[in-house]
Amino acid sequence: MMTTPELSVVVPSYGCLGCLEELCARLDSVLRSLVPSFEIVIVDDRSPDNSWPLTASLASRYASVRGIRLSRNFGQQMAITAGLESARGQYVVVMDCDLQDPPERIPDLLEEIKKGYDLVLARRMERSHSAFRRASANLYFRIMRTLTGESVDGSYGTFSILSRKVVDAFLRFGERERHYLFILRWLGFRCGTIEYAHGDRYAGNSAYSLSRLIKHALGGVFFQTSVFLTWIIYAGLFFTALSFVGGCFFIYRHFVMTALPGWTSLFVAILFSTGLVLASIGTVGLYIARIFEIAKDRPMYVVDTECGCGESEDHLPIEGRV
Repeated sequence: MMTTPELSVVVPSYGCLGCLEELCARLDSVLRSLVPSFEIVIVDDRSPDNSWPLTASLASRYASVRGIRLSRNFGQQMAITAGLESARGQYVVVMDCDLQDPPERIPDLLEEIKKGYDLVLARRMERSHSAFRRASANLYFRIMRTLTGESVDGSYGTFSILSRKVVDAFLRFGERERHYLFILRWLGFRCGTIEYAHGDRYAGNSAYSLSRLIKHALGGVFFQTSVFLTWIIYAGLFFTALSFVGGCFFIYRHFVMTALPGWTSLFVAILFSTGLVLASIGTVGLYIARIFEIAKDRPMYVVDTECGCGESEDHLPIEGRV
């Protein structure tokens, strides 16, 4: 029977082959002097660099390391969910695998949450991302503030610590288009904050390409708000009223004034309204597509294999989880 550790660290792994060795060494060093019992849960999101053999090797060398390999790439948000579902600690730290979140700040997170908070988020005072990445992130969160009417601070990342109560509440969410921080904000538990300097990536390059960032941003928008549907209604009412006024004007010109010399304005109006209708249908379709995904009731992720905690990888079950 496995004992319940005081602290679990969940690390989604994708494209971090060059970071895992250093990550485990630093985590083991920090946690040994911090708590009497702990575990490190590395979730391999089917990384293309074939980092699973290294994860299995780390699990055999460190008694605290557990490895979970997903059946395919499900994305960072699902990997975090898989790690949280597997984590057994009274407190659970979530952090990236690239060491931009320093393991040496975990004691500060634990100290802060023991002041009576349910979760503690780490706020990045300095960011090591490129100028384009920072500018696009600022634009994204500015748009989110406009859409939702709420203040969304883009300086927070996934580096955080959660109490068991928050982890259990998080795992009740069934949305597939999910955003870790938005779920935590929605839960509304008492939240503390620490500040830290965002470090440079230890090795490799970020897995978030421009297309991945756009997809992640859209997922966050549709998870957080349905304001686009309200905008479509307002736009439809506006153009209905405009068409009524325009119809009255053209009837007036037909009976009182000379005939219209051309229909350029009508052509432009039809073209514009057609584009608006198509955009509106597309927006509604995106929401319906998400309803369709939920209606299919497929598991959010599937675990291929696991290793660690003194058990042989070959004897662990291969299962799908919801």
